[in-house]
Amino acid sequence: MAPATPTAPAASIGERLDRLSWTRFHTRVTLALGVGWLLDAFEVNIIGNVLGVLKRLWRLTDFQASALVAVWLIGIMAGALGFGYLADRFGRRKLFLLTLLLYSAFTVISAFSPGYFFFMVFRFLTAIGVGAEYSAVNAAIGELIPAHYRGRANAIVMNFWPLGAILAAGLSLLFLNLLPAAVGWRLAFGLGAVIALFTVWARRILPESPRWLLGRGRRAEALAVTQQIEAGTSQFGLPAESEPTAAEPAQGFFHQLGVLLCEHPARLALGSLLDFSEAAGYYGIFAFLPLIVLPRVNISEAQAPWFFLIGNVGAAGGGALAAPMLDKAGRKVTVTAFYLVAALSMLAMGWATLSGRASWVMAAFIGVNFCATGSWVSAYPTFSEIFPTALRSTGIGFSVAFGRIGAALAPLLLVALAMQTSVMVSFAVLAGFYALGAAVMVPWILWGPEGRGQTLEVLGGDAR
Repeated sequence: MAPATPTAPAASIGERLDRLSWTRFHTRVTLALGVGWLLDAFEVNIIGNVLGVLKRLWRLTDFQASALVAVWLIGIMAGALGFGYLADRFGRRKLFLLTLLLYSAFTVISAFSPGYFFFMVFRFLTAIGVGAEYSAVNAAIGELIPAHYRGRANAIVMNFWPLGAILAAGLSLLFLNLLPAAVGWRLAFGLGAVIALFTVWARRILPESPRWLLGRGRRAEALAVTQQIEAGTSQFGLPAESEPTAAEPAQGFFHQLGVLLCEHPARLALGSLLDFSEAAGYYGIFAFLPLIVLPRVNISEAQAPWFFLIGNVGAAGGGALAAPMLDKAGRKVTVTAFYLVAALSMLAMGWATLSGRASWVMAAFIGVNFCATGSWVSAYPTFSEIFPTALRSTGIGFSVAFGRIGAALAPLLLVALAMQTSVMVSFAVLAGFYALGAAVMVPWILWGPEGRGQTLEVLGGDAR
């Protein structure tokens, strides 16, 4: 096979990347990005495990406690939106390292918070770094993995989430049971920085996306990285001459967003509504549980980490099932099916909560975690691959940011509904969130492309 030339069009380099067999390089990419996702999950779930402790130590109301979750999600929204654009402007690899440095600094500071207000501010700043990961990771995994494996590899990266949640629960159990509560929660948060440093080490081997380099006019670099990936190297050097050639001038954030809104509204709507649906449901249930459900069935704050630890076994199962389904059954079937069963699982957990039996709630939570995790694990690969390369990270970032509006509002809404009406009404709203996700898939099933086995250039419209 003749090597591609530096003037090869985008499709030629994309095709070369897509027709590769699975190699050690792809395994390293998946693991390096997956560890970062584990870190994100650790941060999101650690607050659920210690929320009861913080509520007691700082004498917080239910509204103040749920506001901690809302502020965290607003920070993720800001990070995903702003850094999504920066990943399209300056590259995926630079953002990998910058976001982890931002995260690790503020998660350590969070552990030393003297009180509620400072903790809320530091958690917001930490969340900006975590939110930035959503855009860069999802863009990079699709651009570096061959088309035949892209769906399952992306889903495997997403499935590091329950591992992070299990780690958060395990460390919470260890520190909260062995140490005074005022010290234990701080050590649990501080260990997040240790995980971040390990993630920086793991990501040092990742190259810049050849697709992104080519889109920026850096053809010689794109070709060099592609050839090194084909050769299975673990060291990525660049040619001496790497000046951009024939690249479009860098555009500002609002120009990027305007192109998405005007030229790709259906794709942006799909990503935004799928993320809104799953984020409102997922974060809503995890904030709702320790504040309303667990006290109702007499599960104490000391037992709460066990509850989340066991429940996340179901999450791992849902993600594990979604991974092969994406490349076998296809994106449309997998996403729609998981959103539908997630809606039903929320109603089942509502009935279990009304029973007042902790064992039924535990069993229902395993099922909820299975379905909810399968829904977002399948959704992210689906909407991440449909944007053009030059707009991919911005599109993902906007979708995640839009989703976090729902995730930030859901905890407050669910607690208010439970207090003013009934717990079952809150669970019906949770079911409605997931039903929305299934509904927005209908027009995509009818008129949108199926991503299974397709190149990113074809799906995103890069190939002309």
